Amino acid sequence: MADWSSYIKGFKAYLQLERSLSGNSVEAYIHDVMKLTQFFDASSLNLQPAQVELKHLQDFLRWITEMGMTARTQARVISGMKGFYKYLLLENLVRTDPTEMLESPKIGRKLPSTMSIQEIDLLLNAIDLSKTGGERNRAMLETLYGCGLRVTELVELKISCIYFNEGFLKIIGKGNKERLVPLGSVAQKRLTSYLEFVRPHIPLKKGFEDFVFLNRRGSKLTRVMIFTIIKDLIKKTGLKKNVSPHTFRHSFATHLVEGGADLRAVQEMLGHESITTTEIYTHLDREYLRSTILQYHPRG
Repeated sequence: MADWSSYIKGFKAYLQLERSLSGNSVEAYIHDVMKLTQFFDASSLNLQPAQVELKHLQDFLRWITEMGMTARTQARVISGMKGFYKYLLLENLVRTDPTEMLESPKIGRKLPSTMSIQEIDLLLNAIDLSKTGGERNRAMLETLYGCGLRVTELVELKISCIYFNEGFLKIIGKGNKERLVPLGSVAQKRLTSYLEFVRPHIPLKKGFEDFVFLNRRGSKLTRVMIFTIIKDLIKKTGLKKNVSPHTFRHSFATHLVEGGADLRAVQEMLGHESITTTEIYTHLDREYLRSTILQYHPRG
């Protein structure tokens, strides 16, 4: 099998330095390129990136389809391939781009799963504040929902980025873009309580002094830990829904749009680069309007 490690190493540096992508996005791109090398390995094809042709990539797509990959995952893998060859062209490591004619599978815009305000209250009220981590978890999930944060933005949140007097959080989002997010009264109250009465009793690990949410060893929490906390709450409440940290963000945006918030303001709050990403919430809103009218209109 041809050694692609130097190409992949260069691609990784390009994504980090030139594209300023987050660690998770970089890993996703690298994972997609590694999938292609696995396919060549399995097919006993000894090819350098410059020798790859469209037919090889089409065979690769058939291979991942047979492995049971969804259309959505395939589309992401193709995006990864295109990014990799864009980098190789920029660096003059290849003369042609075999991904140019590669078509992504057609996928509809998937409407995100959301929770009602009652379901969010049910989950948050199920947190036992008398237990270790209870106050932290309540503050954390109130902030996640109240500010519409991504899970990475939540675990990376710094004390120096909370402006209690002004009622704002400074968030470093995707591509290291900064945005200011209003801090609601409930999230502010829970954060204040956690920072004043709980966090000072946690032994701080060097390098994590400024992180808001810490584990019992004084390090920042991992993304996986947030998923686990939510999963445990779902189990505890018996809520029959597939809920992830992102569901809180989707619910935050949906509740804003349902309440009549301006779409540009919601885009700003979520840190979406394009308004089209925010527009999915108008589809959710239309469905909400339709169900509300059918439920309450005398001719519904």
